[in-house]
Amino acid sequence: MPIRQAWERHGCRMKRLYLVPDGNDIERSVGLAEEYGCAFEFNDFYVPAILDDVREQEKIIESYARYRSDFSGDTMHGAFLDVTIHSSDPLIREASIRRIHQSMRIAKRMGLRGVVFHTGRLSGFRVESYLMQWVDRNFAFFTGLAEEFPDLQIYMENMFDEAPDIMAVLAERMKGTGNFGICLDYAHAALYERPQREWVETLAPYIRHIHVNDNDLTNDLHRPVGTGKIDWDAFDVLMRTNKIDASVLIEVKGYEEQKQSLEYMKRRGLYPYR
Repeated sequence: MPIRQAWERHGCRMKRLYLVPDGNDIERSVGLAEEYGCAFEFNDFYVPAILDDVREQEKIIESYARYRSDFSGDTMHGAFLDVTIHSSDPLIREASIRRIHQSMRIAKRMGLRGVVFHTGRLSGFRVESYLMQWVDRNFAFFTGLAEEFPDLQIYMENMFDEAPDIMAVLAERMKGTGNFGICLDYAHAALYERPQREWVETLAPYIRHIHVNDNDLTNDLHRPVGTGKIDWDAFDVLMRTNKIDASVLIEVKGYEEQKQSLEYMKRRGLYPYR
């Protein structure tokens, strides 16, 4: 069954669910994605050793291409380990730029829809000069990157960010850039003191992609949706009340936990299910 038909069968006509494919269990990954109308978000290409090994990249791409001929609806997680575009150290900044460009070239090679990057901010560091430097340098860099790769969506994800305000400042400055938006990691946001409502309401105009998984509100556990302490009914209300129109990655590993999460969300009619 074509993915869009499967997607519509499961009541999600206007939005899409994403799964992380398991390269060691690819047949079941593809089958689960087709059954639930999901696209893929590839997590293979943020590792530095793979970013520097074109042969290994091609090997991975070919392994997926044996099961799927079209990646145009898929996304990938770009480089994020120690990536700091806003660094005051030009050598660190140069390395960060190189890693991000490597990610974008892989995504272009595969014909993907978009790439997810992290903010790279120091958590809780609220010195105004640091925050403004983060905004200014990311604005300059990602504006240029979006122009260089106009066919790829670029998503900025919260990681160690204790509040949504600075991301919103950047997104507002970039609102004229059609292929840039926010990836709200709802589970990451749950680890900090700011209420989930504040995260969603502040970033609502800019959210284009969402990551979901569960945790104990203290540690980033990537547990199946519905098995931790996150209030998913509140998540559903916030998404619908704020008229969020975004794709959703169920960011858990392996067939069993992915299916468990999908079934939980479908059974309860959680966003993006109707």
